[in-house]
Amino acid sequence: MRKSLVVLAAALVLTGAATVAVAGQAGSGWRTVDRHALGGEGGWDYLAIDQATQHLYVSRSDRVIVLDAARMPSMAKSSVIGEIDGLSGVHGIALADDLRKGFISNGRANTVTVFDPATLQVEQTIDVGAKDPDAILYDPYSKRVFTFNGDSNDASVVDAKSGKLLGHVALPGRPEFAVSDGQGHVFDNIESRNELAEIDPVAMKVIVTWPLKDCDSPSGLAIDVAHHRLFSVCQNKVMAVTDSTNGQQVASVPIGEGPDAARYDARRGLVFSSNGRSGTLTVVHQDDPDHYTVLQNVPTQKSARTMALDEASGRIYLSAAELGPRPQPTKAHPHPRPTMKPGSFTILVVGDAVGR
Repeated sequence: MRKSLVVLAAALVLTGAATVAVAGQAGSGWRTVDRHALGGEGGWDYLAIDQATQHLYVSRSDRVIVLDAARMPSMAKSSVIGEIDGLSGVHGIALADDLRKGFISNGRANTVTVFDPATLQVEQTIDVGAKDPDAILYDPYSKRVFTFNGDSNDASVVDAKSGKLLGHVALPGRPEFAVSDGQGHVFDNIESRNELAEIDPVAMKVIVTWPLKDCDSPSGLAIDVAHHRLFSVCQNKVMAVTDSTNGQQVASVPIGEGPDAARYDARRGLVFSSNGRSGTLTVVHQDDPDHYTVLQNVPTQKSARTMALDEASGRIYLSAAELGPRPQPTKAHPHPRPTMKPGSFTILVVGDAVGR
């Protein structure tokens, strides 16, 4: 009996220590530390950050604005490096650091723009042979660029070195964001079917699809490569955590409303969900690969649905604007986005109280 009590007491001490540790992280106080009003016309979608140069790429409908994140906080205008313009319906930006190339998906033109990150000069325009290239991904394993085409339920595959269109991957439904593990596996959320698809980037085919239990319309996707975990953010305010080796769902984590992006911070063991409708950023601690604790729902701004993570500082960058009325849902667009107040476009920076 005494031995049992000793073991129980030890367990309670350890549990209490763990609780204090998590509470300490929660108490660090994530908050919006900077706002940079950029103004200008046009909507937005994804952001991307070049970790080496600290250049932040911001999509703006017919152009991509490039900011120097290292000069933030400062006046927003002084942090603007330049623009890549002449685009059409920009969705995402993918960077191939090893090839010194950048790639932009143009949803209205059904093309990919190839640019030089050093000069921001356009080098090539590639017809993807599909409709509405949205999410875009560079896979370093195959050295190929994938666009996930929302209106044709497929992915276009481009050789990143030559810019040659290699073919298409048929997908089981409407695709959303995708990630690569850098080891020959690409994963994509299938929004219209509440599924995850695993793609062989070399064979250019779907290997397997997995159902996402209790997940409605998965959009953003992040990956923990070391522990083989995928994080899908869903419109019913949950983050589904999936084992990428077998498709088993290991956890379901509450998040905010209207998520559109997810990021995993491997250095700090944190997962983020940017929630545009609730105007929050959910910060989740990875206790271990199968267990997660919500540390904080950080107030950001309604519409702040997409984000980029600076791996060095741990800061999160989000695009946002003041919103007008939301259009009525349609079959083609069940989650329509509201109109934007002209000139209100802003970049938010979220960090914690320890200086990030």
